[in-house]
Amino acid sequence: VKLEESGPGLVKPSQTLSLTCTVSGTSIATNYYVWSWVRQPLGKGLEWIGAIADSGDTYISPSLKSRTSIVKNTSKNQFTLQLKSVTPEDTSVYYCTRTHLSSGMDSWGKGTLVTVSS
Repeated sequence: VKLEESGPGLVKPSQTLSLTCTVSGTSIATNYYVWSWVRQPLGKGLEWIGAIADSGDTYISPSLKSRTSIVKNTSKNQFTLQLKSVTPEDTSVYYCTRTHLSSGMDSWGKGTLVTVSS
């Protein structure tokens, strides 16, 4: 299984951050898995952003819920994060991950640094 993040590395404040995760080696429509976004500000710990299930149901961190959406494109085997109204505090390395409902996160992308700056 391979996950690969893609998107702009620089976003201006107040704009929308959009990242896409392309999955290979398995289908995002597979049962018992959810597909998540996690971020890590430089020098800080990991923060779970949210996830989307094979059903299309989404689960978003309460602290980010008002600004975050996650959608999937099953035909392209991709899922996309959109984070609105970004500030410099959203500067992080963003990872896409796969989580098995019983055994937890078992696959990660390499991560992509997104800097929010004017």
